[in-house]
Amino acid sequence: MVFVQTCVECDFAYDLTVATEVSARARDYADDYARILISDPARLRRRTAPTVWSPLEYSCHVRDVLLVQRERVLTARRVEIPVTEPMGRDERVEHAGYADEQPEDVSRQLWDAASLFAHALDRLSDDDWERRLVYGYPEPTERTLRWVAVHTLHELRHHLGDIRRQL
Repeated sequence: MVFVQTCVECDFAYDLTVATEVSARARDYADDYARILISDPARLRRRTAPTVWSPLEYSCHVRDVLLVQRERVLTARRVEIPVTEPMGRDERVEHAGYADEQPEDVSRQLWDAASLFAHALDRLSDDDWERRLVYGYPEPTERTLRWVAVHTLHELRHHLGDIRRQL
């Protein structure tokens, strides 16, 4: 039986059978973000509401998600059932100064992060996909690397939708 969860906001279905396709799809999504990040910088920095990130801030978040998820995959390959640390998603916006970053830099970095994440996934063996870690979202739960890959794909798709709605 395959565990499938659906995001009520973007209708993404967590179909774990697509995990091995995530590396190629992550690279494709990075291209989608790059096309957006070459648009009007003023529009990219604009928040539509005080509690809604700007398209640039969402792009920075996705870049960092890819990097954090890569490290989680690598950690799960060398440590038996590691407990992941929260990435501090909300704090990063301010602490890392997302709003002050240059869109062309973020575009390049996001593509590099997607490539690094994809490369880590491409190196997983059949057994590696079933390695587990304790993931803190939505509550601390043991998850497979298959789930981590699909969850990352959800992040890419979901936030691309957030950005497109603002633009």
